[in-house]
Amino acid sequence: MDMRDTDRALVQAATAVAKLRCRSQHHTVASAARNADGRVFTGVNVQHATGGVCAELVVIGTAATQGVTELETIVTVADRGREVTAPCDRCVRVLRDYFPALRVIIGPVDDLRVVPLADLETAAGNGTAG
Repeated sequence: MDMRDTDRALVQAATAVAKLRCRSQHHTVASAARNADGRVFTGVNVQHATGGVCAELVVIGTAATQGVTELETIVTVADRGREVTAPCDRCVRVLRDYFPALRVIIGPVDDLRVVPLADLETAAGNGTAG
């Protein structure tokens, strides 16, 4: 799928959050998701000695607190926005259960592409923690 201007803006939103909020070992990854009416929801991961929560799951909760039940596109960035990462196995499963038609932005920063979430199911398992 081709990248739309709204997809590029979503990457910029996630990158801005990563640069602003991912400054410690507790928060290292940021996600941004957009719903069909264009609202954007962001979140960062939460790392702790007892375990952690991926940024994608934080975004789902953030959207839910604002009454949103459908997301259209999601992107996750690491390394303060210098890297776009695919959701981990667990997040792919959760995202698939909640949003089976979700589009996911992945790839090298200079060659991003949008893929259906279903295409990640076989590629997931990379151990990436979002």
